[in-house]
Amino acid sequence: MARVSIRVPTPLRSFAGGRSETEVRAATVAEALERLTEQHGALRDHLFTEEGELRRFVNVYLGDRSIRNLGEGGVGLSDGDEIRIVPSIAGGAPVASPAAERSGAVDFSPDELRRYSRHLMIPEVGYGGQARLKAARVLLVGAGGLGSPAALYLAAAGVGTLGLVDRDVVDITNLQRQLLHDTDSVGAPKLDSARRRLEALNPEIDVRTFETRLISDNALEVLDGWDLVVDGSDNFPTRYLVNDACVFLGIPFVYGAIYRFEGQASLFGLEDGPCYRCLFPEPPPPGLVPSCADAGVLGVLPGIIGTVQAIEAVKLILGRGRPLSGRLLLFDALGMEFREVEVEKDPDCPVCGEHPTLTELIDYEVFCGLGAGASVDADVPSIGAEQLARWSRGGERYQLIDVREPYEWRICNLESAGARLIPLGELPEKIGELDREATLVLQCRSGSRSADAVRLLRREGFEDVFNLEGGILAWARDVDPSMPTY
Repeated sequence: MARVSIRVPTPLRSFAGGRSETEVRAATVAEALERLTEQHGALRDHLFTEEGELRRFVNVYLGDRSIRNLGEGGVGLSDGDEIRIVPSIAGGAPVASPAAERSGAVDFSPDELRRYSRHLMIPEVGYGGQARLKAARVLLVGAGGLGSPAALYLAAAGVGTLGLVDRDVVDITNLQRQLLHDTDSVGAPKLDSARRRLEALNPEIDVRTFETRLISDNALEVLDGWDLVVDGSDNFPTRYLVNDACVFLGIPFVYGAIYRFEGQASLFGLEDGPCYRCLFPEPPPPGLVPSCADAGVLGVLPGIIGTVQAIEAVKLILGRGRPLSGRLLLFDALGMEFREVEVEKDPDCPVCGEHPTLTELIDYEVFCGLGAGASVDADVPSIGAEQLARWSRGGERYQLIDVREPYEWRICNLESAGARLIPLGELPEKIGELDREATLVLQCRSGSRSADAVRLLRREGFEDVFNLEGGILAWARDVDPSMPTY
């Protein structure tokens, strides 16, 4: 038996007692994962199907190699080996050729030459490389946490045409990380704020905006004609849509994702390289990986990952360096650790494989379990905030369980309505403390995590259990507008 460590990513740590690393003794990778789930039973459903197969939105690496490419879980282990669980978090020259072809018609004003002088001094950039940057057309999906640093650095670098796709308005909660926007922009469309900021930074560039939600009906039209796409989306339907549309159009896209203190980056869609589906063939179940709005994110983190995306874009345009294609970059801010794992092209990929079976865009909301007929809460009994308030005022007997984290409880809570805090990751261990005869109401920030908690309790035989629809945000909106929100 070898002594090995298993690294547990942030999204799954609440199901592993909050631990980022666990040591086990095992002879094979499969046995090590079995020991892990014996210690932390709540992890099993998130890693394996009912048939015991590794879920397709989870990758497991031994060192930097995926076990899917090492004979699956029967691979033997040695003392000191590290196993890393990586879930999904929803030759640059060929890529540079469109910009390279257009760069011959580019010239620079004296002001531009001074502006880009530090680039012009670098042999790997020079006049020709700067001309490629000016001739390049880069589309950014999202003008938020990742899109902000990527757009700022691409604009400063002199990328001649920048496109931005977003339809949100600036909220004060954005300002902790979304540096395209400022306090005066709160309430304004993000694209208006972004355009002003980018044009003020570099008036020599052309900023084009698409104030729309990227969907199957418009994605091919919006993405067509760009040299590359930088994906700053914060949800899985858009990410799979961007991937598939880019494959169909032959456009590479630079991927980035963030969660609390961890980030990922890669490059997909190069010729002979993998696409996002090669890495994560299927999305995680709705609610497993919360958004930044539900889980939080260190404000500096998207600056790191978005800047990595900008670097990859610049390298592709210049045709210089080794792109991230075939590699997934992992960043852990708490450990200040960069790691890299291999991503291989899947010959059976339904989109970019040898015999693709998906040849047109689909309904990505339904694919990710969020659309009509596939609602995340369709199987979950729920009550509204106003009904819960009536129960509280009328003396109805019920137990209100808040499944958020302690730091969220400190921001705001429903203790006045009888709430008790049991974080979702601790719920399986504390089921015995709940009254099976009582009416239970589960509550979180927005209703997603508490819906998962309702499903868990129903599987355990609880019958009279409800989800607070819309979570504590709905309570603040409909019952107590003075309550702080986040």
